[in-house]
Amino acid sequence: MKFTILGCSGGIGSGRHTTCFLVDDDILVDAGSGITTLSLEQLQTIDHVFLTHSHLDHVLGLPLLLDAVGEQRRTPVVVHALPAVLDILATDLFNGRLWPDFREIPSAAAPWLRFEPLSLGESCTLGPRSFIPLPVQHVVPACAFEIRTPAGSLVFSGDTTRSEAFVAALNTIPELRHLIVETSFENALADIARDSQHHWPDSLAADLARLGPRPQVWITHLKPGNEAAIMAELRRAAPDWTLSALQQGQVIRLN
Repeated sequence: MKFTILGCSGGIGSGRHTTCFLVDDDILVDAGSGITTLSLEQLQTIDHVFLTHSHLDHVLGLPLLLDAVGEQRRTPVVVHALPAVLDILATDLFNGRLWPDFREIPSAAAPWLRFEPLSLGESCTLGPRSFIPLPVQHVVPACAFEIRTPAGSLVFSGDTTRSEAFVAALNTIPELRHLIVETSFENALADIARDSQHHWPDSLAADLARLGPRPQVWITHLKPGNEAAIMAELRRAAPDWTLSALQQGQVIRLN
């Protein structure tokens, strides 16, 4: 499996793009502004999108993807997410006011978009890759995703703060090779992080201390301009871990 980082910033500016990952050539995990780095030909190959939650920095590319390539496709793009996330998309995004409802365009019988609800712990298998939603804690309904392959697993936290349920789920994955986990704020902004339910360095360090597996840990969703300061605080807070900032354009392979 090839996992390509199209966008991994907590914001935009100076070449930064928000969360969007490409799995092989046909699947997206989240659909932030990183989707704009794909060519039209690459966009046409996207068959499935797995969404961690409904916040705009993780979904803004989805309606634009459908608008760009829907007419060229023979089958709908399938969006997989928690039922509550799909309800938000239906009510607040694909509602005919903010954006057309592509579940009924060009017709309900042959749409460009299809929703597929996933429950926590339920596996969706596409070829050799299985996508499993894991529990996290955020201000809106949200999940992490384990991507399980014969060569091991990669987990992406999505947006979360401290979560006993998430750590417990990670501790059941013996072949956890890569953990992509967010840290959005510096310790000085811990109050904002708590209110918005994101990680700060001390909170992530506390969760890592309870983790049994020892995966490679990649840090994502760093707020623009604060990346170096957050990473420095993380390394001081969790000195026993090798922590690396995820980079746009990076490729992680499981083989």
